[in-house]
Amino acid sequence: MTSPSRARAGASRIRSSSAAKPAAGFSRDVASLPRALSKLGFCSRTEAARLIEEGRVSVDGRVTRNLAQRVDLVRSKICVDGASVASAAPIYLMVNKARGQVTTRSDPQQRGTVYDCLAGQNLPFVAPVGRLDKASEGLLFMTNDTVWAERLMNPASNVLKHYHVKIDRRADDARLPALLAALEAGIEDDGERLSARSATLLRAGGNTCWLEIVLSEGKNRQIRRLLAAHGVEVLRLVRVAIGGVALGDLPKGTCRALTAGEVKRLMLVPGSGNAEGA
Repeated sequence: MTSPSRARAGASRIRSSSAAKPAAGFSRDVASLPRALSKLGFCSRTEAARLIEEGRVSVDGRVTRNLAQRVDLVRSKICVDGASVASAAPIYLMVNKARGQVTTRSDPQQRGTVYDCLAGQNLPFVAPVGRLDKASEGLLFMTNDTVWAERLMNPASNVLKHYHVKIDRRADDARLPALLAALEAGIEDDGERLSARSATLLRAGGNTCWLEIVLSEGKNRQIRRLLAAHGVEVLRLVRVAIGGVALGDLPKGTCRALTAGEVKRLMLVPGSGNAEGA
């Protein structure tokens, strides 16, 4: 897990080759002080709030404990413990989240987190782009480029997310064709409309089978809620691709830098879809 001291340490061994310049959008960017520290890639907003309340942060030479203070990310001089905070070079990571890990920086219950996948890397602060729930696994992006992350998370887009889902139904179950059609038709659940862009049989597995489910939007536990509405239990759920970028053979519990082509491909999607939904 990274710390503010590591954030100041500078270059990472795992920087994406695509990231030679800071993300666009800072020139006119004004934000609250906790958000500014997060957008500059220094730490999370929660950690920033703690640092501010402890009197360890100054703006233009004056210590402040005001969490609501607005700062200009280009013109304001922000320091933590007397050291100037500058925009870190953008980092774009692909993580293969293991089942049982939680998508958070720290966990009061001492469970494993996705930050365990970054062990041994001298990285500045990076944050997950969207979430996967504790029981789900597979592809997750992490970055310190909040402009890029917000673009991917923008619900106005249709970024496709592909999942492989093991369920407690046989491939030859007579009810399966109707189930697949129902997943695409969708349901109303707790005031939300839930549906899959597509749902197909992937492969058989004895008394179980695997489906490929594609979402074009992300709502909390969307796939699990869809299947539960039809009395189907999810045995495993793996996200395998987002926006045309596939997980591939990345070992579970590890990470790698996105290539320049992958970053560009994700930036060219027509808007952004929420990267949750598992």
